[in-house]
Amino acid sequence: MRLIKSLCVLWLCMLVPLAFAGVPDKGVFSTAPLLNEGQRWRVGYFEGGEYTDYQKVLIETVKGLMKLGWIEKTEIPEQQGEQTAQLWQWLKQLPSDYIEFVPDAHYSAQWNEDVLESVTDKVIKRLNQHDLDLMIAMGTWAGKALSNNRHHTPTMVLSTSDPLTAGIIKSIADSGYDHIHATVDPNRYDRQVRVFHDIFDFNNLGVAYEDSVNGRSYAAMDVIEKLSAERGFNIVRCHTVSDVTDMAEAEASVEQCFRELAPKVDAIYVTVQGGVNEQSIGTLVKIANDNGIPTFSQSGSDEVRKGFLLSLSQAGFRYVGEFHAQTFAKVFNGAQPNQLTQFFEEPPRMAVNLKTAEVVGFNPPLLLLGAADEVYRDIPSQ
Repeated sequence: MRLIKSLCVLWLCMLVPLAFAGVPDKGVFSTAPLLNEGQRWRVGYFEGGEYTDYQKVLIETVKGLMKLGWIEKTEIPEQQGEQTAQLWQWLKQLPSDYIEFVPDAHYSAQWNEDVLESVTDKVIKRLNQHDLDLMIAMGTWAGKALSNNRHHTPTMVLSTSDPLTAGIIKSIADSGYDHIHATVDPNRYDRQVRVFHDIFDFNNLGVAYEDSVNGRSYAAMDVIEKLSAERGFNIVRCHTVSDVTDMAEAEASVEQCFRELAPKVDAIYVTVQGGVNEQSIGTLVKIANDNGIPTFSQSGSDEVRKGFLLSLSQAGFRYVGEFHAQTFAKVFNGAQPNQLTQFFEEPPRMAVNLKTAEVVGFNPPLLLLGAADEVYRDIPSQ
């Protein structure tokens, strides 16, 4: 009965037009294109390091700006790997009368804590020169580095698992700084774990994550622990390394955890971290599938396409990209970032990999398939 109720909620959400609910903007602000006193608006970018979601979110945000008319509609070429530096250099030539992605304003700490402080100082010094009109802080590292009063440039914090837990913002309604805005979906991971448990009623949930403040935030461990107490399932933990320069080390740590977890658990919640990426996912899928373990991707449907069993569909980050684009446009039209709603909730539509379902012996109920926005029928060869 709980499964039916859960999936019925998903199905009904598919029939309701997308709405950005929650805390409203503190005013009415236009999204129409306009110049900055006759000049283009200059935009910069800062990330903790390369991560596949950062590239995709940036692309969809640019597409959202195209949809609003700030940039001429242009085909964005397929990108290699997880990089954003080459993408940023390509963005400089986009035809736009209104926005400039400043070529020398792309910064990365390369997942090196020793580098982070110096890069942050360099970015803040640049912001205090006032030659950038808006800064994109991509991910938790960059968001934490720039959410302060060391500068006052409008800063949009994107692609963080939980900006509240990470301490980037004060609350959903108030970032704590006039110049800071961080997109937040406070119930996203609660929805994910509830749906996963409704479908499989697991007793032992495997979770691999880095045991650090950031690692717990990425993995939404507070949410998982709350639901574990509420629903009575056990959390089987395995600790990885995530935010490190050596991605091979991060990947190996997750693979080892999957091998340790597989004989002990009924299901695995695949959390966001550096070691879960294009290079490692094929191996992780094989470990889980060989052991008949259902998986749920915290990151989204792209990982389902690559072989994990389930997730909530994100429509390729299109909806959140459009939300970011609207926020940027309102700031360019005079809004302070903290006047705009930070609350964003994606339509909770399912993504399912039917080949993986077959391998692990799961026969998806028709109601689940009816609630599926994305259905994949194979596992890419490695």
